[in-house]
Amino acid sequence: MRLAFPFLALLLATGATKPVAMDPRNPTCPEKPEWGLAQAMKLTPVDKGGKRVLIADGIIDSRLPERLKAAIDADERIEEVWLKSRGGDAAAGNRAGKVIRSYPGMVTRIPSGWTCFSACNFVFMGGDRRFVEPGGMFMVHMFTHTGDRDVIEISVDEGTEETTRLIGEIEQASALLASEDNDFLIRMGISRKLLTEVMYKQQAVATKENPSTRYCLSQDEVRKYNVVPVERPAG
Repeated sequence: MRLAFPFLALLLATGATKPVAMDPRNPTCPEKPEWGLAQAMKLTPVDKGGKRVLIADGIIDSRLPERLKAAIDADERIEEVWLKSRGGDAAAGNRAGKVIRSYPGMVTRIPSGWTCFSACNFVFMGGDRRFVEPGGMFMVHMFTHTGDRDVIEISVDEGTEETTRLIGEIEQASALLASEDNDFLIRMGISRKLLTEVMYKQQAVATKENPSTRYCLSQDEVRKYNVVPVERPAG
């Protein structure tokens, strides 16, 4: 498993003298991800390096797709969306990605030091052009409907019938979400192997034997799966 590789470029690019602390449970990822505000995603248009940029910072809420469209429509100069998020509403993330794709040429970017996790992955993949800067983290995990152990334990205590019902609901919801994810990747031009070789290979719930539940793609991997398309000279 790759360890410090995703951060070698960050150290070189920033000239940092201190090693970046990696997460011992998820060794491809930073110990303290910079994944933004612990509140509904804030959308802020700013000028960066001569470009009009929309900073998208925070948790993906159910109203993000509508708010995102309104923000882009309100400022015709916006040409990039920069993302920093710990995730949030999966369905809203997919819809927000489709909103971004509806603007031809729109760029999505994960700047150096920023992390885009979980549902944020799908917002990012909506970009017509996409960039993960060296030191930027495209962090993935296996979606789960079983993260709430209390719900599972209560169902088990209530007996076989309730446990069977819960398992059935989880299976159905998981199948639907997997189908939606697969369809989304096809539409966005991402390799479906990102799901089968990376996302779905992660554990949904940590165990004592293997506490890892997250994976941060290297620069080679974001290109391998076309998360970041290879830029070709025009003409």
